[in-house]
Amino acid sequence: QVHLVESGGGLVQAGGSLRLSCAASGRTVEILAINWYRQTPGKQREWVSTLKSGGDATYADSVKGRFTISSENGWNLVHLEMNNLKSEDTAVYYCSAKAYLRVGMVYDYWGQGTQVTVSA
Repeated sequence: QVHLVESGGGLVQAGGSLRLSCAASGRTVEILAINWYRQTPGKQREWVSTLKSGGDATYADSVKGRFTISSENGWNLVHLEMNNLKSEDTAVYYCSAKAYLRVGMVYDYWGQGTQVTVSA
């Protein structure tokens, strides 16, 4: 199993920056990729960014050029650096890990989320 804990959320003014972190523990060697998603009340969870085990990083168009995903010490910490924040970035941010549960079976693990609020 993989256990994920997000941190770093908070209240920031528009144009400001925050760095979210996702601390992974457990069978991190089985992780294939870590993703960041976000969700606002009444809306579906929205994909934000993915970091794959080969180092490839991808971003949603809405955050491209403003957000950067990176890892530290393998998969132990994955950061989402968010710059030039906008009010529409306000959401609960979740990290998820796609990892092998057993041979041939992949499972998505989720953290509990961290709130980001951007004030105008």
